[in-house]
Amino acid sequence: MKQQRPVDLPRWVYLPALVGAAFVLLPLVAVVAKVDWPSFLDLVTSEDSRAAFWLSLRTSLASTAACIVLGVPMAMVLARWDFRYLGVLRSLVLLPLVLPPVVGGLALLYTFGRRGLLGQSLDAMGIQIAFSTIAVVMAQTFVALPFLVVSLEGSLRTAGDRYEVAAASLGASPTTVFRRITLPLVLPGLVSGAVLAFARALGEFGATITFAGSLQGRTRTLPLEIYLQRETDPDAAVALALVLLVFAVLVIGFARQGRGAV
Repeated sequence: MKQQRPVDLPRWVYLPALVGAAFVLLPLVAVVAKVDWPSFLDLVTSEDSRAAFWLSLRTSLASTAACIVLGVPMAMVLARWDFRYLGVLRSLVLLPLVLPPVVGGLALLYTFGRRGLLGQSLDAMGIQIAFSTIAVVMAQTFVALPFLVVSLEGSLRTAGDRYEVAAASLGASPTTVFRRITLPLVLPGLVSGAVLAFARALGEFGATITFAGSLQGRTRTLPLEIYLQRETDPDAAVALALVLLVFAVLVIGFARQGRGAV
C-alpha cells in the first residue's frame, strides 16, 4: 500500500516552532553547562542527596499506584456514564491541573491536619497524617491524579464501547468486560497516564512542602532538597537538578517504547 504523503505545513509555522523548541531546550542546556563535573559524583551521592532521591522514588511509585487505583474508575465514570452534571464532575476532578500546588497543599492540610476537617477525628484515634511520609504520597497523588484521568478518559472515548456492548450481549459480566475487553483496549492510554502521573509526582514541590513539610529522611523529597541546596550549595542543587532531569527523560522514553510495543 502506497504511503500517503503528509500535508505540507505553512512556512511561517516553522519559525515559532523553532523558537518554542529553543525556549524549552536552552534552559536544559544551561543546567548541563553549569554542572561541576569534577565533583558531580560526590555531590549527588552525599547522604542527604541519596536520602532525598530514594524517598522521592518510593513516594512517587506509591502515589502512581494510588492514581491507578483511584483514577481508572474515575476515568471510566467520566467516559461511560452520562448524566446531567457530568461536566461539573469532570471540572472538579481536573481542578488540581489548574490549582496552584500550594493551594492544594493548604486544602490537604485543612482536611487532614491535626485541626483539619477530618484530622481532628484521626488525631483522636492516634493517626497523624500531616508532616509524615504518607502526607508526601497524598500530596503527590492529589496533583498527579488528573493526568492519569485525562489520558485514560481520552483512550476510553477513542476506543468506543462497541466491543464492550457486544461482550455484554453475549452474557459477560461487567467485571469480565472490564478485565477482558476494556482494559486491553486502553492499556496504552493507561501506561501513558501512569507515566505522566509518576513524572508529575516526582517533581512535586508546592503541595508537598505545604502539607508534609521538609523533614530529612521523612518528607524531604528531591525537589525540596534541590530548593534547600540552592541557598547553601548551588553546585549540589544543579547536580541534583540534572539527576532529576535525566531520570524524567529516561522514564518518558521508556514509556514511549512500552506504548509502541503495546
